[in-house]
Amino acid sequence: MRKFRIKSPDTAILPAIQEKIDNLTKPKGSLGRLEELALQLGLIQQTLSPELRRPHNILFAADHGILSEGVSPTPKDVTWQQCLHFVKGGAGISFLCEQNGFTLRVVDAGVDFDFPAGSGVIDRKVRRSTRSFLHEAAMTREEFDTCIERGAEEVRTVFDAGCNVVSFGEMGAGNTSSSSLWMHLLAGIPLRDCVGAGSGLDNEGIRRKYDTLQRALDNYRGDTSTEELLRHFGGLEMAMAVGGMLQAAELGMTILVDGFIMTSCMLAAARLQPEVTAYAVYGHQGDEAGHRLLLEALGARPLLQLGLRLGEGSGAVCAYPILQSAVNMINRMDSFRKVSVTKYF
Repeated sequence: MRKFRIKSPDTAILPAIQEKIDNLTKPKGSLGRLEELALQLGLIQQTLSPELRRPHNILFAADHGILSEGVSPTPKDVTWQQCLHFVKGGAGISFLCEQNGFTLRVVDAGVDFDFPAGSGVIDRKVRRSTRSFLHEAAMTREEFDTCIERGAEEVRTVFDAGCNVVSFGEMGAGNTSSSSLWMHLLAGIPLRDCVGAGSGLDNEGIRRKYDTLQRALDNYRGDTSTEELLRHFGGLEMAMAVGGMLQAAELGMTILVDGFIMTSCMLAAARLQPEVTAYAVYGHQGDEAGHRLLLEALGARPLLQLGLRLGEGSGAVCAYPILQSAVNMINRMDSFRKVSVTKYF
């Protein structure tokens, strides 16, 4: 896997951004998280006047070999069916992207289905589904590296089109299993606390899912390097998202992080290159059991808590107007220096 050239943002500009925020016509700190976001965006973009341009939600889709072990009630065919639903505009992420001015890109990372030409689904398929990590590695090293690069290429495409803020979504029955294992292995959180209902398991289903994942861990004979853990237990769409996140950070883009699965991908990206987290804004805390613990492991504070567990990038896109408010605040509010209002605190 190649190393991305991610630089921590130069903090020399921070005092100037903070001074501008503090001198807007309001009590100091009174706009709370909006002020913090404006500071972060200004730092990422190295400017006193940050802007958000042409937001995109890149949704990677793939199937998972572990699904055959009964870890999810969702049938595999839902993956390809939903991909076609996304591009036709009738899904949850479809209306949210339309409402918030996002361009939606639906990318086939490894769906076990051949999409017809002209379907609107972008073909970046590495293979048809991962292997079952209960018995073997989900991906080979070459497949994992290809996923990282293809995810990065998707981000370069939208960056070249003028995008500077990107969110990532996913579609793939069984991917909460991979996310749970990444969370456990990379954050050291007990596996039982990482395993939840996914797309709707009952208590017996959760127990079976936990037992399957524990057996997969018991069967693992590889090393403990981050790359090996990611490729052995991960998903093709998840690896592409990791590559996309790393590329976005290298390009100085703002990354809006979605729910449990995409937060697991940010954790993975951070274990590979810690500088990536400076570019991340966490959209929401979802309803999946381990998401709160995962956010805490990253030291992240989500913007929203709406009980979402849809995935697809939905929580990230929902949070986007808050970023826009932060940008409007720093760019459109008057300064005490320019208007005849006595500064107050």
